[in-house]
Amino acid sequence: MGEVDIRAAIVTVTGLVLSVCVHEWGHAFVADKLGDGTPRSQGRVTLNQLAHIDPVGTLLIPAMAALTGGRIPALGWGKPVFTNPTRYTRRLTMHRANMLVAAAGPGMNLVFAFVLSLIFVATMRLFPSETLGAGLFKLIQMNLGLMVFNLLPIPPLDGGTVLKGFLPRQHHHYLEPLERYGFIILLGLLVTGLLDYILMPFQPLILGWLSLLLALIR
Repeated sequence: MGEVDIRAAIVTVTGLVLSVCVHEWGHAFVADKLGDGTPRSQGRVTLNQLAHIDPVGTLLIPAMAALTGGRIPALGWGKPVFTNPTRYTRRLTMHRANMLVAAAGPGMNLVFAFVLSLIFVATMRLFPSETLGAGLFKLIQMNLGLMVFNLLPIPPLDGGTVLKGFLPRQHHHYLEPLERYGFIILLGLLVTGLLDYILMPFQPLILGWLSLLLALIR
């Protein structure tokens, strides 16, 4: 195992830790603002990475995936934010509030990608650094990918909860099989490579964003 592999693993895991932290903080922050004190009581309304890291999902599996050159599927996750929907403000229905809390995670990845893009352009125009630029570029790409992936309408992903928030209550039972077997379905899509085809329609959006950044620093 060469030095390049170890360096790539460090960059990947560090980037994922930051991205997961922002993502889970988004869930906790919005739930807290909607009146549920559960995330705050568990110390989750914070950008401290230690509060959101899952040792296996955030560190071990992504590091193994990076070190093995993709022979292990690049799957990662953070410590889930637990909420109590019964405490949400009554100004919203419980399912609509759940939808907002779920959407906040991918939404924060989008915001993070935007902020990082501003930093990337400013840095590369004022203080060009190939190493720093490559790291920021990878982090932007990672957050855009996480946003798109998590918005897929498959439980337990955030997109599954968002979909449930849009559906009338009488149609929620249609999602029960997905809620029961969603993780197995996701794992199967990942292992077989079918997930790449599902995400393919979103690739032009991500590539367009990244191409714009490269054009701005020329």
